[in-house]
Amino acid sequence: MAKITFIQPDGTSQDVEAKPGATVMESAKLNNIPGIEAECGGACACATCHVYVDSAWRDKVGKPEAMEEDMLDFAFDVREESRLSCQIKVTDELDGLIVRVPEKQF
Repeated sequence: MAKITFIQPDGTSQDVEAKPGATVMESAKLNNIPGIEAECGGACACATCHVYVDSAWRDKVGKPEAMEEDMLDFAFDVREESRLSCQIKVTDELDGLIVRVPEKQF
């Protein structure tokens, strides 16, 4: 299991245990993380699971593929560290991952 920390816009955080092979979005939904709606269910067809990946983790998480980049065009306040959490696969190497939930998703 990998620990993922979700930080809310007000600074509160919640740690969850994520199973390798799942996505960060699936882990968020299983743990009722506020602001991660995932309306498309993880099909990369919306931007309601948008997160900001902490700078220390950006290299390990990697860059978005072209389809994800296109979907990020529909998100609010997109930044260099923006990713769709449905496109981040949990691995043992992501143990300790920190992501922030954008304020506009509430």
